[in-house]
Amino acid sequence: MKKFLVLSVLCCLIACSSSSATKEDKPGEQPNEQLKNVYRNPVINYSLPDPSVIKGGDGYYYLYATEDIRNLPVHRSGNLVDWEYVGTAFTDRTRPDFEPNGGLWAPDINKIGDKYVLYYSMSVWGGEWTCGIGCATADKPEGPFKDHGKMFRSNEINVQNSIDPFYIEDGGKKYLFWGSFRGIYAIELSDDGLSLKDGATPQQVAGTAYEGTYIHKKDGHYYFFASIGSCCEGLNSTYTTVVGRSDNLFGPYVDKNGGSMMDNKHEVLIRKSNTFVGTGHNSEIVTDNAGNDWFFYHAVSTKNPEGRVLMLDRISWEDGWPTVEDSVASTEAEKPKF
Repeated sequence: MKKFLVLSVLCCLIACSSSSATKEDKPGEQPNEQLKNVYRNPVINYSLPDPSVIKGGDGYYYLYATEDIRNLPVHRSGNLVDWEYVGTAFTDRTRPDFEPNGGLWAPDINKIGDKYVLYYSMSVWGGEWTCGIGCATADKPEGPFKDHGKMFRSNEINVQNSIDPFYIEDGGKKYLFWGSFRGIYAIELSDDGLSLKDGATPQQVAGTAYEGTYIHKKDGHYYFFASIGSCCEGLNSTYTTVVGRSDNLFGPYVDKNGGSMMDNKHEVLIRKSNTFVGTGHNSEIVTDNAGNDWFFYHAVSTKNPEGRVLMLDRISWEDGWPTVEDSVASTEAEKPKF
């Protein structure tokens, strides 16, 4: 009898141990509710540089990135954390070709009227006078996109390194901001946003330290997000996300001490850490159902330095300025609320 009891206890222990091991071996089955509410960076662990995001009419968020996946990748998510690849904005047949050997860089997605308008850069590395910006339209965020071709080249508009477009509407008018380490410029667009307004001329709004412009309006202020440093040197990348503030769309944008972004003065938002370096080129800000603000950017993982992976972090607002906790990328955090 004693022997039978000992065997029964041992069997129970083995069964319990086996059950626990099974749960631990299946990370998708988390018994702890708190763990279900946590996400980990990177949210996509392959190269998706220079992200841009928009909410589609179907309730999903759609994300676009520089074409480390040829023809410009498109991903979809319902919660900003779990993403699925849905295809590319273009095919080899529909691909823009105004720069024949150029890559499609730094897309910017927008809804203008009833169309999804995708602005893109097209360039070869080092082609600072032949690169330019084009646009394409689609009825749905996943495409297919119809290319409308080149809007302008650097040598046509006399702005060196004309890449990294950003679209914004303000005061009933449509504008495009762009530029990369040769000054950030802005120009007014036509009513449909697909071409420059007749007679419009570029206006410089920030200095030569920046690229990857994104402007966010909040509580009467305009916040100019940009990136400084080198984007594409692997673990040696120095990309850093910075920000300035203005009461006017065209500036002057200043840091907390009044230093002007025209003089390359700014506040640092996200810098490198021991885990992620090259933290830059942020997307639009997305607000979740709890009123929290989030944005995407790319970084290089020190553990797996292949490519520039997709990162997500929450932005808080303190004394009228955006902040990210500890000014570095999170490794894990509470999920957005949807």
